[in-house]
Amino acid sequence: MEINRRQFFRICGAGLGSSSIAALGFSPGEALAEVRQFKLARSTETRNTCPYCSVSCGVIMHSLGDKAKNAQSSIFHIEGDPDHPVNRGTLCPKGAALVDFVHSPNRLKYPEYRAPGSSEWKRISWDEAFSKIARLMKDDRDKNFIAKNAAGATVNRWLTTGFLAASASSNESGYITHKAVRNTGILAFDNQARV
Repeated sequence: MEINRRQFFRICGAGLGSSSIAALGFSPGEALAEVRQFKLARSTETRNTCPYCSVSCGVIMHSLGDKAKNAQSSIFHIEGDPDHPVNRGTLCPKGAALVDFVHSPNRLKYPEYRAPGSSEWKRISWDEAFSKIARLMKDDRDKNFIAKNAAGATVNRWLTTGFLAASASSNESGYITHKAVRNTGILAFDNQARV
């Protein structure tokens, strides 16, 4: 049998490769027989907005759960939304790590309150938190509201409280937020998109 140099190297390479795979315990027939299931096949897609900065990138969150009433689904994958006009499917490193943020044991999920002079935070209900914020704002406005300036002109100003709005909201909700805050007399108002 006559073989040239190129054929010799092919035969030696094939023999060495197959003997190495067999020595490591791999069986090509079994390894190629398995078909991996696509990890997002049975997931539920939910579109949302990344909460980190003022860019407001669109994300798609994939969750698994039996969809039974009062059953909690578990988010296992988050990716950029390719149909979103802001990021077109791309995410920064913080946005790409959102799934770690969702499952972090340090994530704050409930309102907490620390009394003046206390060193401990205590968990309170959402109703209690909203009531406390509304009461503190009302008391501060009643105490510091300026209806007229020194010249007697009507100014309706409240200078001791500020408001920072979220940039992930729509234009319509931003407009309503602006009108509601300005109607209280607050001058220190800004949006996260400018921060």
